[in-house]
Amino acid sequence: MKVNTDPPKRRATLKDIATELGVATATVSNAYNRPDQLSPALRERIFEVAARLGYAGPDPMARGLRRGQSGAIGIVHRERLSYAFSDPAASLFLQGIAREVEAGGQGLLLVSRPPGQEPELAAINSAAVDGFVVHCLTADDPLLQAVLRRQLPTVLVDQPGFDDLPYVMIDDSGGARAAAQHVLDLGHRRLGVLAFRLTPDATAGIADRQRQEATTNVVALARLRGYDAALRAVGLDWHEHVTVYECLEHTPAAGRLAAAALLAAHPRPTALLAMSDQLALGVLEYAAQAGLAVPAQLSVVGFDDTPAAALASPALTTVYQPHVDKGRWAGRLLLARLRGEPSPGAVSLPTRLVVRESTAAVPGV
Repeated sequence: MKVNTDPPKRRATLKDIATELGVATATVSNAYNRPDQLSPALRERIFEVAARLGYAGPDPMARGLRRGQSGAIGIVHRERLSYAFSDPAASLFLQGIAREVEAGGQGLLLVSRPPGQEPELAAINSAAVDGFVVHCLTADDPLLQAVLRRQLPTVLVDQPGFDDLPYVMIDDSGGARAAAQHVLDLGHRRLGVLAFRLTPDATAGIADRQRQEATTNVVALARLRGYDAALRAVGLDWHEHVTVYECLEHTPAAGRLAAAALLAAHPRPTALLAMSDQLALGVLEYAAQAGLAVPAQLSVVGFDDTPAAALASPALTTVYQPHVDKGRWAGRLLLARLRGEPSPGAVSLPTRLVVRESTAAVPGV
């Protein structure tokens, strides 16, 4: 097959069409942007010449920027870009946003940076979007600060605390309390927690008291407080009965690492509470490899109730949250701000415990 080595042809412009017809460039522009300013015959002549020269019309991005609109909203989170497609909870959340914004004629632009790397703020600064949905960033995260400096319509998800910005959240504390109360009712008194990153500069490992108290992650803090409330309700001291492992990612691989560290503690926890199903699934994998029977020797509770939770072996006890509804509300609130329409300043969605096969009475009880 012959390879074409000719240099690419220069893209035809409005000026080329205007020169061909002997009219002003603004006249050609009006044919596309203000058709009521031209006669039908002149518009037809312009389109005929444009087709012959190979002009496909004005660049949509450039035209959008001139009008101050891009037709897209930015979704900002700190995980790797692949996380949005590999993590079931994130995928369901994005599905909810997409359902709302596509009806409003908007597209989605994913803006993310891998954890453990210096944030590349240029991705935020140069994003051609009409507004942002910021998903689960800490208040001191440079990515969030970069978004706020853009002064575009913005909705926060799982990150309340900014009086002038609408946000969507779930009952993290209530869900976590229900999870801890469940295993306490089963007689467990030594617990391990697989926590999200507590601060942007986190390192994986056991989080001591000082580390836990330093957290700026609103979701992680609310869930830690929910677990703690359940312990205090039965007269147990958090730091005496609970070991916390800080995970850098919401993946089964991170869950396996956390399970290995937590189950090496003495005395060993008899129940592990994970802040996501993905982490909990990693615990189940580690337990199977280590020869620990779940739930006979170890109880495991997740958080999210993603489809994989019910399909796990054993089926995972977890906390349900409405991922799609959370995304839909985020999309609704942002579209309302873009249109200048009234909308709620905050939306809080419920959670509930879903008991399956991965929890049982503590061994010996």
